[in-house]
Amino acid sequence: MTKPMTKTQLLAALADAMGADKKIAGAALDAIAAVVAREVAAGGAVTLPGLGKIACKERPERLVRNPATGEQVTKAADKQVKFAIAKSLKDSVNA
Repeated sequence: MTKPMTKTQLLAALADAMGADKKIAGAALDAIAAVVAREVAAGGAVTLPGLGKIACKERPERLVRNPATGEQVTKAADKQVKFAIAKSLKDSVNA
């Protein structure tokens, strides 16, 4: 397995693909991340074409068990971010 791409490598590849410099690519990446975070935090979902869909799912209050002691505790309701991978990405990886 290869090492994951770092942010610097991603920015360099993005800048090359855009035909722009790394500063513009960095600003674009930061803007996308900010928009996605804001929308998902508000309870919405964002579809990134060709990659997948990011959505926020609310989980109700539930009983959980402490594995060390075996004690059952009530965990408060919370939100969980989910990412569903697009079929086109799955197909391109498995091709």
